[in-house]
Amino acid sequence: MNERLLQFIWQLQYYNRQELKTGEGETLFIVHPGMINTNQGPDFLNAKIKVNNTFWAGNIELHVLSSDWNNHHHSIDKNYGNIILHVVWNNDIQLKEKFPVLELQSLVSKILLQKFNELMSAKSFIACETMIPTITPMLWVSWKERLLVERMQRKTSVILNFLNSNNNHWEETFWWLIARNFGYTVNSDSFEKMARSLPISILAKHKNQIHQTEALLFGQAGLLDKDFDEDYPQLLKKEYLFLKKKYHLFPIQLPLYFLRMRPSNFPSLRLAQLSMLIHQSVHLFSIVRETILLEEVKKLLSVTANDYWHYHYIFDEVSTFREKIIGKQMIYSLLINTIIPILFAYGHHMGEIKYKDRAMLWLEQISAEHNSITNGFALLGIENKNAFDSQALIQLKNDYCNQKRCLECTVGNKLLRPMS
Repeated sequence: MNERLLQFIWQLQYYNRQELKTGEGETLFIVHPGMINTNQGPDFLNAKIKVNNTFWAGNIELHVLSSDWNNHHHSIDKNYGNIILHVVWNNDIQLKEKFPVLELQSLVSKILLQKFNELMSAKSFIACETMIPTITPMLWVSWKERLLVERMQRKTSVILNFLNSNNNHWEETFWWLIARNFGYTVNSDSFEKMARSLPISILAKHKNQIHQTEALLFGQAGLLDKDFDEDYPQLLKKEYLFLKKKYHLFPIQLPLYFLRMRPSNFPSLRLAQLSMLIHQSVHLFSIVRETILLEEVKKLLSVTANDYWHYHYIFDEVSTFREKIIGKQMIYSLLINTIIPILFAYGHHMGEIKYKDRAMLWLEQISAEHNSITNGFALLGIENKNAFDSQALIQLKNDYCNQKRCLECTVGNKLLRPMS
């Protein structure tokens, strides 16, 4: 038994409530168990109970052992001055307090405890996978909606932190985010730092010349700091040295990684594609914000790196001709990890629900993601029909299943109900 499980049992009243007795043998009736308190102080607030013929109103504190009251020094804490009931699993000592005590260990279903122990000790993909077939599709629909909102709110928090650090400049925030996601996981920090080192006010002055845009991005990323054989990288280096001096720029000090990576994901190629996106766009976030159709945003992101890169993945090494257009999977990644989160965050920040609704709608229109998490759920028969589902399942696995937060999970709650 732990305190979180005890709170769960009390909150949902999963115990035998017939003919309750206090530790002193008095008749006890729970009128209202109170509201769970997520802040400092008693576990449940504004509860109502009846002891013998007397009604009490106040707060309830829960402990595994009654002696924990003394161990936690609650007697000298003014936050615990209005306790009307001490709910414990094991009433191991007699406290010298005025409030009554209720011991629960003989009142809780052994089946519930067994299920909980099974969930906590499971080593499988998710703790409840053997019980999953009992969960109805309707429950999954409502739970996925809540999970997705949680995930979007978490991403919103990150975006608003970006916004706070640049004086509420949405275009700058968008530039940092999209650059970060062009770097994928392995180079995301370096790409973000590069973007932060290059204000969009500077990019705007040089965006009409693709070689100048590339010079700024490659130079700040530290990829123009050597001698080159080919004319094009020599040109970029020359342009960068001039612009670096003009704007007092300092290249980032984080490395870019190429090893164990497909050439199509090399940071050099992603920087070239990002440069072209800047070159072909004006006020990119404003365009995204006012675009209604997802297909139009896809077209906006579907850019091709300049001609030099048709024969290269890195400088000074010629490869077979191939146009370096941003692929379908990369576009979906940018939509899921940049476009949709910032649209949702903007709607949240501005109090405009239409942007949040559009973000959710776009997720439903994007193909499902296929990775170790979504594939694991698919093997259990859990539907993954679009990015809406995928993002919800990723949130479930990372924030609930991996953390064994079964007591806070709708599926876990359902499985632990005594009638289940």
